[in-house]
Amino acid sequence: MTTYPAATIEAFRSISTASVSDALQALGVHGHVPSTIRLLAGEKVVGPALTVKEGPSTESVPPSHALDAIEGAEPGGVMVIDLGGEPDVAAWGGLMTAGAVAKGLEGVVLDTCARDLTEIRRDFPGFTVFARGTSPATTVGRFATISAGEPVELDGVEVRQGDLVVADADGVVVIPAEHVDATLAGALEIEEREREQTRLILSSGSLAEGLAAYNRI
Repeated sequence: MTTYPAATIEAFRSISTASVSDALQALGVHGHVPSTIRLLAGEKVVGPALTVKEGPSTESVPPSHALDAIEGAEPGGVMVIDLGGEPDVAAWGGLMTAGAVAKGLEGVVLDTCARDLTEIRRDFPGFTVFARGTSPATTVGRFATISAGEPVELDGVEVRQGDLVVADADGVVVIPAEHVDATLAGALEIEEREREQTRLILSSGSLAEGLAAYNRI
């Protein structure tokens, strides 16, 4: 698994996904995932992606690639599971969460649904789940895992193994590994300018003055 310096991870924890998305956009890269994939449990998550792809299948088999990815994971990763936006099954639940927590994973982002949300929120409050929604239906007999560690998509946004996932209440941003340092520098600058702009708006009593001075909204 791709790893990033602890200082980089902590820096991204302190920055909103809005600033991260804007910094990535300034580099000419589209990284924000559509709001169809939203926060269902937990809080902010930052970590390298561990990718799994699933596809339609009538075989009643367990999601072996996902289970193996969890079992072999190092702490700090974020599972990313692509079912092509399937709205009627759950690719994640309580048992997989228990396994992920045992391995020190930070969370999961699903281009499909999750289940066992009551259990996850109660028993694993520090684990983060982003998904399209909830469904009680299993993937077994409907979908099967195809690959792990290969590029996947989250509602049109490509995610490669090791890309950095930054996600909070505003949504999910995927930063290509080669753009992590530049994105961090740009996002930190945006955050500092917004703090200065906020102070000006408050001290001047004028939103218009703050916008004119910093040309940012």
